Amino acid sequence: MQKIIPSALIILTATILTACTHSDSSFDEQDGLSSFNKDSLAQHIITLASDQFQGRRPFTVGETKTVEYLTNTLRSLGVEPGNGNEYFQKVPMVEITPTCDPSMKVESARGNFTLKNMDDYVIWTENTDSIVSLNSEEVIFAGFGIVAPEYNWNDYAGLDVKGKVVVVLVNDPGFSLIDSTLFKGKEMTYYGRWTYKFEEAARQGAKACLIVHNEAAASYGFNVVQNSWGKSQQHLDTRGKEYRCAVEGWLTEPAAKRLLNTIPDGETLLAKANQKGFKPVLLNLKVSTSMKVKAVFNESKNVIGKITGTKRPDEYIIYTAHWDHFGIGKPDAKGDSIYNGALDNASGTAAILEVARAFKTMKNKPERSIVFLFVTGEEQGLLGSAYYAQNPVYPANKTVANLNIDVINNFSPTKDVSIPGGEGQSELEDYLKKELDKKGRYIAPEAHPEAGHYFRSDHFSFAKVGIPALTIGGGIDAIPQGKEYGQKQQELYNDNFYHQTTDQYDASTWKLEGGLEDTILLFQIGKKLAFETTWPQWKEGSEFKALRKNN
Repeated sequence: MQKIIPSALIILTATILTACTHSDSSFDEQDGLSSFNKDSLAQHIITLASDQFQGRRPFTVGETKTVEYLTNTLRSLGVEPGNGNEYFQKVPMVEITPTCDPSMKVESARGNFTLKNMDDYVIWTENTDSIVSLNSEEVIFAGFGIVAPEYNWNDYAGLDVKGKVVVVLVNDPGFSLIDSTLFKGKEMTYYGRWTYKFEEAARQGAKACLIVHNEAAASYGFNVVQNSWGKSQQHLDTRGKEYRCAVEGWLTEPAAKRLLNTIPDGETLLAKANQKGFKPVLLNLKVSTSMKVKAVFNESKNVIGKITGTKRPDEYIIYTAHWDHFGIGKPDAKGDSIYNGALDNASGTAAILEVARAFKTMKNKPERSIVFLFVTGEEQGLLGSAYYAQNPVYPANKTVANLNIDVINNFSPTKDVSIPGGEGQSELEDYLKKELDKKGRYIAPEAHPEAGHYFRSDHFSFAKVGIPALTIGGGIDAIPQGKEYGQKQQELYNDNFYHQTTDQYDASTWKLEGGLEDTILLFQIGKKLAFETTWPQWKEGSEFKALRKNN
C-alpha cells in the first residue's frame, strides 16, 4: 500500500554492467513524440476507472474486464504477446477473509482490560487455517524490530520470541530525533517499512507482530490502516514455502501505551527504543483474541506485451504500472461503494498504453526489446510485481531497466520532480537530470523522506532482486500557479482522494497536460536506453549494488 502524491510517480530501474554511453546515430530525439495525445490518455483513464470495471480488484469481474481491455488494446496497437503466445502471466494468489473477535483481552497484574477491534487495533493473517488464535500469549516490546548489521543494530539480540507477540515501532531509529547518525535520520530505510517488520518478526519465529501506528512516522492516518486491512486481503500463494506470523497488525499509539503501562514507566520505552543498546522488554501482560479464516485460492494475471528489439532482442526495458485497485467496499457517506482508482492507478496504466503506442509509431524501431508489464495486486502488497521478480519471463540479468508509473499529475505541469528515497541510487538519475535540463525543469528535495515512498510501489520488487531503481516523485512548482498551489493539490489528494471512493475521473477539474509531459519524459528516457549498447550502473553506496553482483 502506498501513499501517492498527485504527480507522475515514475520509477525507473536498471541493471548493471558498464558505464552509460551515448546512443548511436539511429536515435532520434523527436521520434514517436507526435503520437502522444491527451484525449487518448483521458479516454483510457475514463474507461478503466468507470463503474463497469468495479474498482479493478483481483479475482472479480473487474479483473476480467481489465485484463480483456489491456490485452485488446495491446493487440490493436500491434504489440505482440509478452509471454510466449499469451498476453498474461498467471499469478497464484490466495484471498484470505478474517472474521475477527470484536475485542482483544488483556490480562495484567495491574488489571485486566480489553482493546476494541478496528478502533484500537487492526489485525489479519496470512495463515489459511480455519481458526487463528492468540491464547494468553506473552508480549514483548522489541523496539523497532530491526536486525541491521550494517548499522550495528539488533533489536532481537539474545531474544527468544518464538510463540510470543512482539510489539514494534514503525519507521527507523532516529526518525523522531531527526538524528542523521542513526540509520538515515529522517529518511526511511527499508528497515522502517511495515513489510520489513513482519518479515523480520517471522524470521525470528514470533507468533504475532503488532506495529505501533504513528501518523508522522507512517506518513498516513490510522484511517488508512482501517480502510486497507482487517478485511478480505490477497497474498501470494506461498503454501509450505515460508513461515509467516500467525497474526499481523497495527496498534494505535494510545492502545500501545496502555499495553506498555502494564510495567512501571512503560510509556517511556517509546523514546528509549531510539537509543543504541536498547534492550527489548517483556511486558507484564498476556493477550487473547481469535479470528475465523476463509481462504480462497485462485489465480490473478499480470498482463504483458512486447516489442522485439531489432538488434539486441535479448536485452529488455520493462515498463510497469499496476492495474488493480480495491474493488467494491464499504459505502461512503454518499452511498458510493466502488473504489474506482482513477489516479491510483488507472492513470499510470493509461500512461503506459500511451508509451506503447508511441514506441509502435517510431520510424526507427527500438534496438532493445520493450516490455509493457501491467501488474496485479499492488494494493495488496506489490504482489504481481513480486511474483514477476521471483518468476521473471525475461531474465533479470538481461533486463536493462524497469520504468514504472504509479499515479500521474492531474492538476498542472510542474517545473520540478523529486526522487523519493533521495538521490544517489543509480546512474538513471543522470538520465533524468539531462531530460529535465532540456525542458528547464529540475530535481527538488523530497518533501517527505520519512514516508518511504521508495519501498511502496512496484519498482521496489525489481530492486529487491538486484535491478536498481530510481523514483521520480511529484513536483509542487506548478506552472503557472507556483509552489503554494502545487502543495495544496498534493494535500488535497492525500486527504480527500487517496484510497477512497472519491478517486474518480472529473473532467471539470482534471488537467492532464502535466501528466502527459511526465509520461513523455519517461518515454524519452526509455527510448534513449533502447538505442544504447551499454547499461546504467548502481552508484557507490547504494544498498542494492551488491544484489546485482549476486544475481
